[in-house]
Amino acid sequence: MQETEKLQKKLPNQEVDYFKIGKILLSRWYWIAGTVLTALAISNIYLWYTPKLYQTSSLIKFEDKKPDITDLASPASSNSSTAIRIQSELFVLQSSQLLLRAIKDLDYQVSFYIAGRVRTTETYPQKPLDIQFLRYDSLNLFRDLIAFKAHDNNQFNLTYKIAGKNVSRVYAYNTPITIGPTTFSIKNPGGINPNSVFQFKFNLPEDFLGRARGGFHAGEISKYSNIISLSETDSNPQFAADILNAIMTEYLKYDLEQKTKSASQIIDFIDKQLAFLSSEVKGSERSLQEYQQKNRIVDISNASTSVLEKARKIETDQELLKMQLFAIDQLKDQLLKEKDNVNLNFNLSGTVDPMLSQIISNFNNLLNEKNSLLKIYNANAQPVADINRQILVIKNAAINNVNSSRNIVQKNLDYQNKLAAQVEQQMASLPVSERSMVGLQRNYEINEKVYSFLSEKKLDAQISNSAILPGASIVERAQPNYGPVSPNEHDVNRMALIIGLVSGLGIIILIRLLNPYIYDKETVESLTTIPIIGVIRKFPADLDEDNSQLLALTKPRSLFAESVRSVRTNLSFLASEKDHKVICITSEIAGEGKSFVAVNISSTLALISKKVILIGADLRRSKLHRTFHANNDNGLSNYLASQCHLEDILHQSEIENLDFITSGPVPPNPSELLHNVRMRELIDDLKKTYDFIVIDTAPIGLVSDSIPLIRMSDINVFVIRSGKSKYYSATIPQRMAQEYHLDNTVIVLNAFAEDLLHSRYYTTRITGDGYGNRYYYYSDYSGYSGSGYYIDDDEKRKWWDVRKWFRIK
Repeated sequence: MQETEKLQKKLPNQEVDYFKIGKILLSRWYWIAGTVLTALAISNIYLWYTPKLYQTSSLIKFEDKKPDITDLASPASSNSSTAIRIQSELFVLQSSQLLLRAIKDLDYQVSFYIAGRVRTTETYPQKPLDIQFLRYDSLNLFRDLIAFKAHDNNQFNLTYKIAGKNVSRVYAYNTPITIGPTTFSIKNPGGINPNSVFQFKFNLPEDFLGRARGGFHAGEISKYSNIISLSETDSNPQFAADILNAIMTEYLKYDLEQKTKSASQIIDFIDKQLAFLSSEVKGSERSLQEYQQKNRIVDISNASTSVLEKARKIETDQELLKMQLFAIDQLKDQLLKEKDNVNLNFNLSGTVDPMLSQIISNFNNLLNEKNSLLKIYNANAQPVADINRQILVIKNAAINNVNSSRNIVQKNLDYQNKLAAQVEQQMASLPVSERSMVGLQRNYEINEKVYSFLSEKKLDAQISNSAILPGASIVERAQPNYGPVSPNEHDVNRMALIIGLVSGLGIIILIRLLNPYIYDKETVESLTTIPIIGVIRKFPADLDEDNSQLLALTKPRSLFAESVRSVRTNLSFLASEKDHKVICITSEIAGEGKSFVAVNISSTLALISKKVILIGADLRRSKLHRTFHANNDNGLSNYLASQCHLEDILHQSEIENLDFITSGPVPPNPSELLHNVRMRELIDDLKKTYDFIVIDTAPIGLVSDSIPLIRMSDINVFVIRSGKSKYYSATIPQRMAQEYHLDNTVIVLNAFAEDLLHSRYYTTRITGDGYGNRYYYYSDYSGYSGSGYYIDDDEKRKWWDVRKWFRIK
């Protein structure tokens, strides 16, 4: 066994064969095609049953905000302030209050539907029926679907549910219909199709709130931009456009209302003052007239007129300054309490800093932004903390300005009080009648002048109020978009194609990963250093239960026969120094084809004029006698038990030079019999007559019967069956060789059929004085079909058999 001693005890180098990987994946192309077709079918069903969604968009622009004190003090914060303002406005756009106002702008009270086999479709904005409400209670409204079916031009049928029970009744057009708490009538549409079927339901604005909010989206076109993109997604493209336009319209109204609150409050303040002064003016005028009539005084002297003019002017200024002080004190109180809207209700030119109005406007804006942020963040969040700092800066500036303005007004009032005291002294020197007349005249003219002044201020406030514009403008209104955005047919089909391909490939990979069996010689080579002396192809026809055919002789030109000859050749060169060779054939478990290999090797050795004897040494389950149709009453077990002689158990086969010994009856102690010295004597006797002694033993993985035979053999052949033997079985020959110090163990891969799905994607690269091919010639004959050398080539395949093109077995 010089050749086997030279074997290197290491695994061969194996390299990844990428071309083979491709062939493996394509070996089950029909699996991939099946998963792709299945995925595409599912995607089409999904597209068929999934409602389409449509999206419309619009643009709204927020007017640029003038920089306030904090922006002037810290320009870097202006972008952050703008971003916070836009975020707060976006929250307002999505608020329930604004959305409900927008929904009320639509024709929302009745929704109509057409029921189809797959889904129910809303007909908005079309109204197939004209429904008039006769009793409509928003707190107690019938909310379920009502099915309408026309009978003729006079009658129709309504179907609905009351208390969980279906109710179907016939009604006439233009007559009251009461369903639950709701009463309505349906006008005669005239010429309606008798087969027309609709569904409708009554709605409240709140019913559309979730629908409008769920499809609404708003965001900046770009960072720090004041143009906002609004979009609405809905199953009805017209509804999406209408609700989006209504939201923008209502937002502009809401913004205008917020901006006009200041002017409105000023007007309300002046109205209260005018209401009081109106009665004062009338009372003063009446008192003056009664005094003139009583004392018959038509006019007063020039001196009295001069004093009256001074007193009138001074007291008018005093009244206005007092009103100014009242307004300033009210403003300061609002600033300290941080009310939602702080307003300077009254201003006297020259006494109040003009910058105060801008400060108050900025203060109000910051308060509104804070309230909006508190609906999103908690009170300790960073955005709220940032805006609190800005509010503190603005409030301190406003309070300082208010205190300064109040000091100015108070000084002016004190000065007017001094002047009033001087005028009072002058009036004291007048005659009593003129002094009384001057007093009455003074009260009348002062009240009248203050009244006129306040009327002018009210007019100014009203003019200012009418000039206020919203802080945003619509750049582009929404238009219905009838191209669905979801589901996207192209994307869904593309994803289905990808999923189908990945699933098909995944199934192939998964089956490979879960496969526990050996299928090709590369797998065996990756698991053991024991050499493979041949790969026996799978027999091309059906086998009977007993393998009674002498298989290698049945089809001598087949790939199978040639693969058996390859094993025969390598066996002839093994232990070449010996004239008589003992070959022991075993496997891990039953069913791996050791008896099959033993019969075929024996028959092919006999064909080259070698004297061969085949011994059925599996004393437990041998089938050798069935293969040769021989009697098994006397066999090896009888000989080992000294019950007969060698001549009694020796049989000749139909093949020249091939004899055989059957196993005989199953003994109670098969393992002990095989350890008997008569077994060695038998082999020694047979060596005198036969060139090859082939022993078919019991599976080594199941029983220990074959151990003594293995130890006395010249060549031990371990059979691994493709698709039957597991990975563990490939390690047994090496462990057996190491345990019993054997150097004559080889492997035969049996029943090999080219199956790319389970083949190893590594290719063995053998170089140098190393493994296998230097000593053993064999082939698995993959890829050689069609060369004309084998009888298999004569088996014509149909044109539709793709294996013909891909050479897949």
